[in-house]
Amino acid sequence: MGRNNKPSQGNESIEIYAAKLSYIGTAISTLGDGLQTIAAGLALEALQNANNDSSQTNNGNGNGNGHQTVKIDNMQKQIDYLIAELKHIKKMFK
Repeated sequence: MGRNNKPSQGNESIEIYAAKLSYIGTAISTLGDGLQTIAAGLALEALQNANNDSSQTNNGNGNGNGHQTVKIDNMQKQIDYLIAELKHIKKMFK
């Protein structure tokens, strides 16, 4: 009877390990999508700024600089969150 329990326990362990790998793979994929979204947002922002700079003369009033700083701060927070999530996933493997 003891011999029959061992394969069952082994299968459970393999199933749990497979489920963990699936979860981690999905989490990494989601984090990657988040990074791609942030990068696309930065690229779009840069293109819009370049377009605005080329179509308008600079009158020195500093319009938009504060708004851009807030966007950059928000993107940095998102990146920090994604890094924290990756660290959490790394701990799961230990």
